[in-house]
Formats: sequence, structure tokens, C-alpha cells
Amino acid sequence: MRHLHLLLTMLAVLAFVSCGSDDDEEFIPGDSKKIKNVNANPTTRPEYARLEMPHIKNNSTNLVVVHSTYEHGVNYILEWDCQKKSQRWSCYTLDRSNSPKNVSRYYAGNGEPQYPWDPDIPSAYTFSSDPYYRSGYDHGHICPSYDRLNSREANIQTFYMSNMQPQRNVFNAGIWLKMENIVSNTWNLNTFRDTLYICKGGTIDKPEQILTTTNQGLLVPKYFFMAILCKNSKGYKAIGFWVEHLNEDHSKDNLYDYVVSIDELEHLTGIDFFCNLPDDEEEKAEKVVYPSAWGLR
Repeated sequence: MRHLHLLLTMLAVLAFVSCGSDDDEEFIPGDSKKIKNVNANPTTRPEYARLEMPHIKNNSTNLVVVHSTYEHGVNYILEWDCQKKSQRWSCYTLDRSNSPKNVSRYYAGNGEPQYPWDPDIPSAYTFSSDPYYRSGYDHGHICPSYDRLNSREANIQTFYMSNMQPQRNVFNAGIWLKMENIVSNTWNLNTFRDTLYICKGGTIDKPEQILTTTNQGLLVPKYFFMAILCKNSKGYKAIGFWVEHLNEDHSKDNLYDYVVSIDELEHLTGIDFFCNLPDDEEEKAEKVVYPSAWGLR
């Protein structure tokens, strides 16, 4: 049950248990009475109003793809740049219902591709063959396979080529994996969050933030990012990661060194994260970050 939506040019304005600290100033209390939100995505589709969704780019050549499963509903959402044949971001949630590990990681068999083409993106907007093959870059998951072991269908969807960005192996298996692990294994606990809202990707919008273009035409991001919003009974808090895509082992680095506020991450990427929060809550949650409340020092 997947849906494909072509963004039209006229959609210019599309429409923490403790999160690691007892200091209430680190939480932005939710208030259902405060509903002003000038930068929200449209309610054209209910998925656009989800909290993990960033503001959709005003570009008629981009697609928003919603991948879902019968058992768990929305699996993850991505934005695909048809001209660049590259994704801008994948966003998804982690909570009590979708985090159980019910299946093992997908491995192709019977002639099936390990990294299938996304059936919801027309072939005109993709490559005719796997552009990662012999490129020197890993198929870097953006929505991780490990975070979608609740069903086989959900896990297979994370292997779609549209959920990949090219990553050097030492980066993919190093600092990026370290960031993924703290999200998946430390913050994704019932004692830490009700829900984590996550948006991740690599930089493809600005020429100076593209590392290179491979012989196959694959854009290689110079930077990767994560934007994470934690919600529990106390309210919301947010944190961002910004990391340069280096062919070096930084797996022993302190993640504290890569922390940025969501406001800063928006400035760096040009992406408006968590735009569906009411304006007052969004402004407060995105303005500052408290790394110690996330266990980072």
C-alpha cells in the first residue's frame, strides 16, 4: 500500500518517561490550544501533516513517496529529486509499536535484486542499472534496515534504491553507524521516548555541498545530517547531527562534536524540519539543544 505524489509548482506553501534529563526547561510543553502554524505542509494528504515530515520543496520535478505496510501503516516517507535522480531525505518514526524485531534482515534470493528499484518512482527518473556497482561507494541506508524489522515487507522497503545515498564504507560503517546506533539502541527505548520523529539524508541541493558525481551520474553528498524530535508526556525536544562525508575512520569520535540545533541544521541544509509543529513549539524546540539531556557530553 504505497502512494506516489507528484509535487505541482503551485504548491509553494505545502501545506520524553524522561528524554535523558530531569530539567524541565529542556522540554517544550505541548499545548493543543496553540495551533498557529504558518509554515506547515498542506493537508492535501494526511501523511503530509505527520510530525516527522519536513517542509516539502517547492519544485515541480520532485516526488514525495509514502511507503506503507498493511500491519504498521506508514513505514517511511522520502522526497525524490527527479532531475538529479537522488533523494533529499527519508523520514520515519520510532515508537513502541514499530520497534519490535520480528524478522531478520532482508537478503535477496531466487534472482531478486538486493537493492530493488522503488516501484513508486517512474523508470524515467531512475538509473537503468545499479549506479553503485563498482563505484567505490556503499548503498547507504537512510531509513535503516535495523529500524524496520517489524515485518518482512517493511524491511524490504528500506532496501529500495530510493532510500539509499552513496557513502564511503569507512563512513557508513564508522561514524554514521555510530550515530544510527545511538538513535536505534539508546534513544529508542520506552523509558526514553513516546515517539522519535526522525528525518535524515545527504546534501544534494547546493553545488558546494556535493562531494562529486560518479561516472554513473550518481551524486555523492559532501555532508550527511539527522534531525530528531523526541516527544513524551513532558512535551518535545530536538537535536541535530551534521557530519562531513570523509573517507576516514571517525568511529571513535565523541558524537557531542557533531551536535547542532535544528535551527542551525536548517541553515546548513536549507530544509525546514518539523514544520508541522505549532509555531511556538517549533521555535522553542529548534532554537537550542541540550546534549547532556541526550546523554552526550
